Amino acid sequence: MSAPVAVAAVSSPRSPLIRVTGVTKKFGGVQALRGVNLEVLPGEVHALLGENGAGKSTLIKILSGVHAYDEGSIEIDGRKVAFESPAKSREAGVAVVYQDLSLVESLSVGANLMLGREPRTRLGFVRQRELMAQVSAFLRAHNIPLDPRVPVDSLPFAYRQMTEICKALMGDVRVLILDEPTSALTGGEEQILFDAIRTVTARGVGVIYVTHRLNEVFRISQRVTVFRDGANAGQFATAETDMKQLVAAIVGPRHAAMQARQETSTGTAARTTQNAQAQAHAIARDPPVLTLSKVSNARLASVDFSVHRGEVHGLAGLIGSGRTEILQTIFGLLPIHEGTIELDGQPLAPRRPADAIARGVALVPEDRHLQGLVLDHSIERNLTLPRLPQFSRGGWLRAQAAAQQARIAMKQLSVKAPDASTPAKFLSGGNQQKVVFAKWNHPRPTLLLLDEPTVGVDVGAREEIYGVVHDAARAGTGVVVVSSDLDELLRLCDRISIVVNGSIERTVERAQIRHAEELHHLIQLPRPTEELAT
Repeated sequence: MSAPVAVAAVSSPRSPLIRVTGVTKKFGGVQALRGVNLEVLPGEVHALLGENGAGKSTLIKILSGVHAYDEGSIEIDGRKVAFESPAKSREAGVAVVYQDLSLVESLSVGANLMLGREPRTRLGFVRQRELMAQVSAFLRAHNIPLDPRVPVDSLPFAYRQMTEICKALMGDVRVLILDEPTSALTGGEEQILFDAIRTVTARGVGVIYVTHRLNEVFRISQRVTVFRDGANAGQFATAETDMKQLVAAIVGPRHAAMQARQETSTGTAARTTQNAQAQAHAIARDPPVLTLSKVSNARLASVDFSVHRGEVHGLAGLIGSGRTEILQTIFGLLPIHEGTIELDGQPLAPRRPADAIARGVALVPEDRHLQGLVLDHSIERNLTLPRLPQFSRGGWLRAQAAAQQARIAMKQLSVKAPDASTPAKFLSGGNQQKVVFAKWNHPRPTLLLLDEPTVGVDVGAREEIYGVVHDAARAGTGVVVVSSDLDELLRLCDRISIVVNGSIERTVERAQIRHAEELHHLIQLPRPTEELAT
């Protein structure tokens, strides 16, 4: 494999706050970093881009003291550093917010934000009132819709993510590293985060911003560095580059092929309004594969909703609006108190997920680490778990059949791993997500429920996942997609329903919406802070 070549480079006359020069890192026989360089200026938001496995996470873990680097140098404020532990990195003013959250879920938001720096009496007791007052003042100052009294384990995933970000922002920070900070946030919550980032950069904090959502790069960053195959593939001034140039740097020689595949797969999204309407009408002629009639429970209020075979139907709404709860109710994770669900014209009232799976319903959950995978288990075991009856005989697992099916699924979805015995925890985020999809690939489900299907997934893997979704729809599967990425909904869906306060407020045809801003305006403003947080 040839080494990546820098596409562009920019420099600044200001002294960098942090300078990474020629840093290398090897894990066994794998060269994770090949002499990478990165500079971040005081008060700058510097985007760090690259596909899963490009080396971004390795560099972040070196900066945070999790790993030691082999060669090269790292300087903060001109002083060379080599952190022995995360505590040493934190003492130097480096704060990291990972995709994998590190909150104590049994504690309140306020207790998490002040963990390790609580105000205490002379006898060592925590001054709870003072603690909550400090946290409340911080949240109000940054317009962040969290209640400091609420236990973290009661929050939606996106608000746990926001709590983690606030935890880093409240500290004495010189360098703030954000790894996919908006992966589960909608437009309104993104803006709150961006405002908070601008507040800390105004104090001279340097921000390294890792994201796969390339549109965010142009909204928040001043410069961009791209890694590919563990090396620098380009550095750009954000104002002097565009999306096409960034994608070309990220995917390298595969760019032309990927662009051709994208143009083919997005013919649906790029088609004329007349053609979009014709396809929607063709789908609607068939009886719905899924129908919800007046479905209510503790989180939903009289939901009416239908999905046809071959349709990709989106659910858009704010965090806490009930999007995820609709999927959970269909899948048997939440009980039905009132109303009915029908699948293929027959009643569906799952008491548990196994009931829904037996009827051909599959769920790709929002949090793949906690809900979608057993990280310590192999790819093969993860693929086998939801289909144990299929691979069992007389109570014994047919290991050879399970292994063969795992190999087929890995090939079909282009899962990059040495073999099916590889533990899921060693896969990149994109490959982990493809394993979650592969669990339901054989036999193909009647109904596929997707909750934030491309969170933390790079641009190349995202295109492959979109292809999997479209293939499922073309084969006759009904697909329901929950996504905070409105562009993603417009790219994938035939119809989109707006979810507000646990109800479907309205449903629109894809052809009626020209761009994401129009869809954003259909989503109502947030409810009061206390209600959102609870």
